[in-house]
Amino acid sequence: MTGCVVELEDVHVRLGERDVLRGVDLVLREHRVGVVGANGSGKSTLARLLNGLVLPTRGSVRVDGQDTARHGATVRRRVGFVFTDPDAQIVMPTVAEDVAYSLRRHRLGATEADRRVHEALDRHGLAGHADHPAHLLSGGQKQLLALTSVLVTEPQLVVADEPTTLLDLRNTRRVARELLALPQQVVLVSHDLDLLADYDRVLVVDDGRVVADDEPGPAVAHYRKLMEREP
Repeated sequence: MTGCVVELEDVHVRLGERDVLRGVDLVLREHRVGVVGANGSGKSTLARLLNGLVLPTRGSVRVDGQDTARHGATVRRRVGFVFTDPDAQIVMPTVAEDVAYSLRRHRLGATEADRRVHEALDRHGLAGHADHPAHLLSGGQKQLLALTSVLVTEPQLVVADEPTTLLDLRNTRRVARELLALPQQVVLVSHDLDLLADYDRVLVVDDGRVVADDEPGPAVAHYRKLMEREP
């Protein structure tokens, strides 16, 4: 599966009185891109720019040439987003209904929609929970459901904003394996630096700017030194 080319040109984001991002210029085309940074650094805002959840105050964000400010619906069909807290994404009573809800705008027939839902559940280890109350799943199962509900729409790029933060070690590894095995392009925001070892590229965000952009080893080393200097 081919991915997207994401271009950020002189991107600034101002929220209230605060400049959250300042002068970000990036081109993202790698299969796996990690993003790290301290709390409040702007990394989650950077992630949300990629599918138009946040729009730049100045500058532009384009996905395969489509500007997120002008072609948001087109961009969101290409770029799926997984939040930190799966309860923010789960909206339907049962597991299967929640995955099916993601397909509501795709104008599929009932048979095709049902096929895609059950294939997605089977692929991500949730086939036995199709009729289970979604909010009664374990934390790891909820995050897999949130991911499945994104993937059933067949996006080209999956952006995941700290999807393992609320999980124990076992489920963190499970979700990390799922993301790493996806054919889709992935941008992962994470505090867990070990998860990024096999990624192609890692961005370090600090005080609203991308201060390092390299392979995982050098980028993570830069981030560790940065954190050592923090008061």
